[in-house]
This record gives sequence, C-alpha cells and structure tokens, in this order.
Amino acid sequence: MNATAILENVKSAGAQGLGAPLVLLMMLAMVIIPMPPLALDILFTFNIALSLVVLLVVVYTLKPLDFSVFPSLLLVATLLRLALNVASTRVVLLEGHQGGDAAGKVIEAFGAFVIGGNYAVGLVVFTILVIINFVVVTKGAGRVSEVSARFTLDAMPGKQMAIDADLNAGIIGQEEAKARREEIALEADFYGSMDGASKFVRGDAVAGILILVINILGGLAIGMLQHDLDFSSALRFYALLTIGDGLVAQIPSLLLSTSAAIIVTRVASTQDMGGQILSQMISTPKSLAVAAVMLGLMGIIPGMPNFAFLSLAALAGGGAWWIYRQKRNVAPVDQPAPIAEVPVEQKELTWDDVQPV
Repeated sequence: MNATAILENVKSAGAQGLGAPLVLLMMLAMVIIPMPPLALDILFTFNIALSLVVLLVVVYTLKPLDFSVFPSLLLVATLLRLALNVASTRVVLLEGHQGGDAAGKVIEAFGAFVIGGNYAVGLVVFTILVIINFVVVTKGAGRVSEVSARFTLDAMPGKQMAIDADLNAGIIGQEEAKARREEIALEADFYGSMDGASKFVRGDAVAGILILVINILGGLAIGMLQHDLDFSSALRFYALLTIGDGLVAQIPSLLLSTSAAIIVTRVASTQDMGGQILSQMISTPKSLAVAAVMLGLMGIIPGMPNFAFLSLAALAGGGAWWIYRQKRNVAPVDQPAPIAEVPVEQKELTWDDVQPV
C-alpha cells in the first residue's frame, strides 16, 4: 500500500468520525502495551511538534473564537503527554540499567546534550521549568480564564438585549441576529471551557514533579536490588534518563501553557499578535528614542558590557529616526474645500403674500 492510499484511508477515517476514538485508543494502548524506544522517539517528537503548531496557531489567530477547539485540544495533548510519561517510565525502569539510549534517542539527547550529562544540573533546570509553568504561566492563565468566564456570563443579558433592540429597530436582520446570539453563546462556552482546561495543565505540572521523584526512587531501588549496581552508578543511569524524560514532557507542557495564556489574554482584532505588537509598540518614535538614550547612558558606564548596550542604543535610535521620517514623509490627505454657504436673504412678509381664500 503506497503513501497515497494510506493518506486516503486516514482522511476517510476522519470523515467518518473515527479520528478522535482512534487517538484515545492509541493513548490507552501506550499505557498498557510496552513500546519500543523507536516508537517513543517518534511520539515524543510528535508531541513537541504538536505543541509548537498549537502555539503558532494561537499567535496567528485574530480572535480567540477562531480557535474554539483549543480547550479540547489542550485536554487531548495533556492526556497524550501523560500516556507518554507512563510508557517511558516503563522503559526507563526496565532498561535503564543499560544506560545510554536504552529509553530512546530523544530522552538520551535531553539527558546528555541539553543538561550536559549532569543530573544535578538537570534537576535544577527541571525544577525551574516546573516553577515557571506552574507558578507563573498556568496560575496566571487560570486566573484570567476564570475572570473572563465570569465577566462574559455577566455581560450576556446586556448583549442579548442589545441584539433584540437592533433587531426591533430594523438595523439588523433575523440571520445576523441569530449569528450574533450564537457567537455570544460560543464565547461564554469557550471561556468556561478554558477555565476548566487550565486546571488540567496545572495538574499536569504537579504530576510531572511526582513522576520525576517516583522514577528516581524506583530506579535506584531496581538498579541496586535487581541489577547489583552501586549507588552512584544507579543514580547516574536512572537519574539522567528520568530527568531527560521529564524535560521532554515539560517543554511541550510549557509551550501549551503559554498558548493558553496567550489565547485568554488576546483581544479580538483584525491583526495577528505580531502585527498588533509592531503597530502599537513602535507606532511612536518617542519611546524608542528615550530607550536609546537610556541604553546609551548605561553603555558608557565603566565596567558595563559597553558593546551590547551601545549597539542596542544605536539600533533603537536608528529605529526611532526611521519611524519619525516615515511619519513625516506621509503625504497629508487632501481634504475637500469647504463649500461656502450662500446666505439666504430674509424677505419680510406683507399682506400681498397672503393668498385669498
């Protein structure tokens, strides 16, 4: 069977509503059936790619309701990551005494290359990532989702009354009124779902910490009692693999948490996130000019990294000058000349102007 036939079969399965059940069955199989290291590498890579795609879709979304499937997708991605944690834990505990790529190339790369093969550094990096994810991003996104859901529900009666008033006044038709009501209901459902979905992300961060501790303790016990390894060897093998596994799981989790925080703080606009930042932050040259002066003053202080500060000062100053020239060179729009009003002569009425009856 060639690639075209496989793609057609996948499309037909998705069209028949079998895509989501197959994904859920696959995650259940990952929890129950032992998986080879190659399959773990593919699934870990897919998990990272999925998180990156979701983050980029959120960045390029014009308004939150354009990505209304995000809460459900967030839940599925969280379950996929937890299923991968269970599958990788089984492989690490069974084959971890061999060291190296016993649990796959991806876990080995994150354990050896990212943290330099030092499990103490890995523990610190993992702890920092969990703190950023749990304390900063997830907690803030959950609070914003909760407040947005509350305000959206409180504003629903007023919005419904405004739609009814426009409909009764003939400003909008029945179809537009129906579309607006559906959008209001979808907005309330979306922020309510985001309020609940943020709890999944928060629980995932806590689960990551517990899984790391359990894997290290279990690996030490298995390595020392079953494989006759000394304490340092068992700690080196199992700690590196466990920390690599934790980093592989925490980085997609941080990306999805950032996506959730971005989408609940977005304001509906005709521009994507990058366009809004560029149009609003550098719309006036004054801010860049003041920043250039401050960076230049810091750059001339002895002992400071002069090259970095002065380079950024020159860049900010050049940007301010360029924006100023662009605004100055914009041709003013020709306004039509005002039409002179012809004074109307006031004629006094007389009895001759009265028509006879």
